[in-house]
Amino acid sequence: MRHCWGGGASVLRLLLALQCGVVVLLQCSANALGGDVSALIAFKRAIIDDPRSALADWSDADGNACDWHGVICSSPQGSVISLKLSNSSLKGFIAPELGQLSFLQELYLDRNMFFGTIPKQLGSLRNLRVLDLGVNRLTGPIPPELGGLSSVSIINFHSNGLTGNIPSELGKLQNLVQLRLDRNRLKGSIPGSNGSGFSPTANSGSTAHNGLCPSPRLNVGDFSYNFLVGKIPPCLKYLPRSSFQGNCLQDEYSVRQRALQICISGSPAGQRGGIKGFKHPTSDHKHERSPQPTWLLVLEISTGILLLVFVVTGAITASRSCKLKPSIRISSWNRSKSWSDEITVLIDSDMLKSLPKLSRQELEVACEDFSNIIGSSPETVVYKGTMKDGPEVSVISLCAFEGHWTSQHELFYQNKVIDLARLNHENIAKFLGYCRESDPFSRMLVFEYASNGTLFEHLHYGEGAQLSWLRRMKIAIGIAQGLRYLHTELQPPFAISELNSNSVYVTEDFTPKLVDFECWKMMFTKQKHEKAPGRINNKSSFPGHLDSSEDKQADIQGNTFAFGVILLEIISGRLPYCKDKGYLIDWAIKYLQQPEEIGKLVDPELTNVRTEDLEVICSVVSRCIDPDPSKRPSMQIITGVLENGIDLSAAAILKESSLAWAELALAL
Repeated sequence: MRHCWGGGASVLRLLLALQCGVVVLLQCSANALGGDVSALIAFKRAIIDDPRSALADWSDADGNACDWHGVICSSPQGSVISLKLSNSSLKGFIAPELGQLSFLQELYLDRNMFFGTIPKQLGSLRNLRVLDLGVNRLTGPIPPELGGLSSVSIINFHSNGLTGNIPSELGKLQNLVQLRLDRNRLKGSIPGSNGSGFSPTANSGSTAHNGLCPSPRLNVGDFSYNFLVGKIPPCLKYLPRSSFQGNCLQDEYSVRQRALQICISGSPAGQRGGIKGFKHPTSDHKHERSPQPTWLLVLEISTGILLLVFVVTGAITASRSCKLKPSIRISSWNRSKSWSDEITVLIDSDMLKSLPKLSRQELEVACEDFSNIIGSSPETVVYKGTMKDGPEVSVISLCAFEGHWTSQHELFYQNKVIDLARLNHENIAKFLGYCRESDPFSRMLVFEYASNGTLFEHLHYGEGAQLSWLRRMKIAIGIAQGLRYLHTELQPPFAISELNSNSVYVTEDFTPKLVDFECWKMMFTKQKHEKAPGRINNKSSFPGHLDSSEDKQADIQGNTFAFGVILLEIISGRLPYCKDKGYLIDWAIKYLQQPEEIGKLVDPELTNVRTEDLEVICSVVSRCIDPDPSKRPSMQIITGVLENGIDLSAAAILKESSLAWAELALAL
């Protein structure tokens, strides 16, 4: 009996131990999942816009993320192992908290509109196998911490705006099979060893990293269309030559490199005086064109002369037959007919001729086959490019098809081209030209490119040290001066369609540049309204109609209100709206109404805040956001208040702080 009881006690203890083990495992699993939920919720909070509602079901109410869209777990209640949100139109930042998903194996965030930098915390994901952040708007350097991704086999960062050098720490990644860094703004040399032989099947006997050469399994590597210099590491020459094209390399193995002028002026290094030691390669004789035969040269000259004669004859005939200044009649390409489809579009031909016109072909070359996308909306796609003569440009292409492009659209487009061409101010993005072609159908506008991103990115994701109080005041006054020019110095006045911190770009020295990329939204919206019942008699229901003075005044007053919101963003560092905290104005109004409380509006990370400046800003904000538009002052008055109330002179700044020399040099 004792023996039986002793055996029963042993079994009981074993069962209790198993039960305790199961409880501990379940508790650990629950804790792990709870941490994953927190990380994913932090990721969602960093999303500014979710037009497709991809994250609509992401809620921490039930504490289970495994049923959320794009989330895959190891089991129904297990850890998150995959996050797939490709092509979801998400706009925002990549939250550093994703580095807490310790069991994550796949991270697909490609083909969205993420901006800011790549969080270094992602380097702690030891189980990650796929990291795909391609086709976004990411900037800044590639974090060296990504060398800690010991399990990763695929890294895809192509078609972003990444800068800096390629970190040699990527050579630690022994399992790396695919590395795509093409179509960025990377500089420096490609890290590699001086060894002469290497292939992806070679065995690496050492785990010490020396650039990318020790990566024994790398089969796909693309470094094209950056600003890389120097020689291609011999150990990487098993890759196709096209993997290195579009750079500034000085290697016989490389083909189709950038022109010398672009390498000097277009790269990050070139903007500071040129690429050190760069010499454009001229030794690739294999791709030089062979001399043409003499008979072919004679034939080409003869054909050219005959063609010139025909052109001159035709021009003379046409000039004799045209006695009146022509107007442009544009018929609708849409089969559906209405009273407005047969409008004759009268535009001054000479005015159009005086504007710079660019061909689609040269813009396609400048924008690298229209692959360098830096922004998009349902109405437009924005590309970044570098022209042959050196300057960087932003190219706005309208998302329109010839079959749906009516005469009213064309009228609106051409009027807008003429309107934008008259803008000339330091704080307005310079209009450089337009593209208007039928085959293929193209309607584009070209502006100067401000290389330092948008004010929105700097305020809500940039490092606090970059936007000091002094710089914020300089930006605020610059925006005000640009709006004063548009509203009061131009006749007729000009209003920004959707003024916000995303429509303010900044240069390297933090000079603000206003852009009007959203005006095309109004064009397509109005066209939809035109087809709606009961709108046929509304003059403003079709694009191209000149706004009345009342409409223009309402737009200008709307810009004034939006400027007040931007000022609040500048001093507080808060978003104008977020789902959790609501509208910025609703939060700020209680402090604006109590002068002794305005200090609570200031971003807590800011230092050297001048109380006098803050009082001026808050008084301006209060008047800009007045609920009665008629009581909002003009930008002439607002700019005068800011210029007189905020002293950006060196004497005033140094009076506040003996250590302000460095900040003054950086800001001014």
